[in-house]
Amino acid sequence: MKTFDDMQTFGKEGYEAAMASAAAFTKGYQAVAQELADYTKKAFELNTATVEKAAAARSFERILEVQQGYAKDAYEAFVAQATKVGEIYASAAKEAYKPYEAGFAAFGIKAPK
Repeated sequence: MKTFDDMQTFGKEGYEAAMASAAAFTKGYQAVAQELADYTKKAFELNTATVEKAAAARSFERILEVQQGYAKDAYEAFVAQATKVGEIYASAAKEAYKPYEAGFAAFGIKAPK
């Protein structure tokens, strides 16, 4: 049977782990928010440049070239950004799990890799 001090220590360690985990998630969410703000700014700039190029086009074929270039660039930027955000989320989840590793290891539970 556990003593009161043991239970109190267990509760304190759990609280500290929860706070460290929440801090890691918060940091991850802030990184995601910053990345998305940067992506939005870059996407707006790409849109503006594309509209200017299309407006300056002298032929329908040139407008199609501009539109096709825009579609390619926008798709590549989106895929790159989605990958980057996914990596940030995965990293945040790993960091949020770290405070609990010792407690789970005591029960024989290992982190997935």
